[in-house]
Amino acid sequence: MAPIIYAIAWLSGCSQPTPQATSAETAPIQLQLNWFPDAQHGGFYAALVHGDFAAENLDMKILPGGPNVPVVQAVASRRVPFAIANADQVLLGREQGADVVAVFAAMQDSPRCILVRADSDIRRLEDLRDITLALGNGKAFAKFLQAKLPLEHVRIVPYSGSIAAMLADEKYAQQGYVFSEPLIARRQGMETRCLMVSELGFNPYTSVLITHPELIAEQPDLVLRAVRAVRRGWEQYLASPEETNQRIHRDNPQMDLESLAFAADEIRSLCMPPDQPDNSLGEMTTERWATLARQLADLGLLSGGAPSAGAFTNRFVEAAAASKKEDGHAPH
Repeated sequence: MAPIIYAIAWLSGCSQPTPQATSAETAPIQLQLNWFPDAQHGGFYAALVHGDFAAENLDMKILPGGPNVPVVQAVASRRVPFAIANADQVLLGREQGADVVAVFAAMQDSPRCILVRADSDIRRLEDLRDITLALGNGKAFAKFLQAKLPLEHVRIVPYSGSIAAMLADEKYAQQGYVFSEPLIARRQGMETRCLMVSELGFNPYTSVLITHPELIAEQPDLVLRAVRAVRRGWEQYLASPEETNQRIHRDNPQMDLESLAFAADEIRSLCMPPDQPDNSLGEMTTERWATLARQLADLGLLSGGAPSAGAFTNRFVEAAAASKKEDGHAPH
């Protein structure tokens, strides 16, 4: 579907304010995605497909995103009650006055990577030299890489969104997501190696559910119900993504089922890394947010001080985990 149609869908879906509702009433609410529907939204879709939103009396409408949909601003202005963003976008938005709060982090580790050819001698980010490197202009992770790496004889060029140049030039590397571009390259006969940006220390939470602090203050029960449904949805998606992938494919036919299955496999370890404590899906730490804020400040993207204060809360995800333990809920 063309981006203009997604933009129209977003505008039409943002016209209704968040309703006042008790847990006994069905509340029609919206969740604005940060991109076209794909596996990074798998748990949110799973909560819809498997009835977790409905079980919480939430009539959830998922609004597709795209390259120009301002998700942080949409929540800050209360055009939508919930949206998906990454942690660095949350902090950068708050710096500009967008009052939003993260309440659930689906991916503990960022999927952001630099792709090189599998037959390349480059095995670490520190080995990047004597190549052309395609990076998104102005992106925080790109600025971090340029500040931290020697990048000897590396020519930085704008990221085009395609792997065509990498296919044609063995001395070419580019940004990507570990769950996406490697399969695209493989289908065109090129195996790649993913150098994870998180291994260099830049690791913002990804696929983060955000809301407005006034909604937390005015309707905490609604926020809890949404987080509880989302948490169950992600449990379901990580365990068995097939049915949900069918729905994502229906909403975004450009994402075929093979791509979604590949992505779901890659995302699983990002959501629950080996060092992640049991029953902590979606939780965040003050240390991680503070580290990210310092990194962004060092890059000149934040003014400094304590910009991470108030940027997130574990209040609802911890309550959701506790309620699961009490009722013995398991994925369907």
